[in-house]
Amino acid sequence: MSYQEARALVSLFSAVAITIIYTAIMAPRYPNADPYSPEIFHFWGSFFVILIVVSIIANIVIIIIFTILNAIATRQEEPPVTDERDHLIELKSAQIALYVFAAGFLVAMGSLVFSQPPSVMFILLLCGGVASSVVADISQFYFYRRGF
Repeated sequence: MSYQEARALVSLFSAVAITIIYTAIMAPRYPNADPYSPEIFHFWGSFFVILIVVSIIANIVIIIIFTILNAIATRQEEPPVTDERDHLIELKSAQIALYVFAAGFLVAMGSLVFSQPPSVMFILLLCGGVASSVVADISQFYFYRRGF
């Protein structure tokens, strides 16, 4: 397995794990209030802001640990140069992830059209964001495995 394939798998598992762990920690803090109260919107606003910060920090730490462990296990360093194929794979996987996120966003906004509470919209936005990250990592792994 190449370095890029392993990095995509680590990114996939870390994105899912970070989101699940963070959600499990924050779920008990969900306010017991009217679905349209300011406390609910405050909860979801702080949920997403903190999740973004936690995800960035955790992903940096996980990639550093992965790079160190990969160098120890395989006696290889990270490839210093990315070529046109790497850029093309990143662009294609980002494009696919954008489509998935846009679909998730539309579904989340559609939940409001069908008179669902705002919490449903926020949960669907979270699921759409995680799904787009998962799809981006899976497509990167697939494209590297395929050779394109």
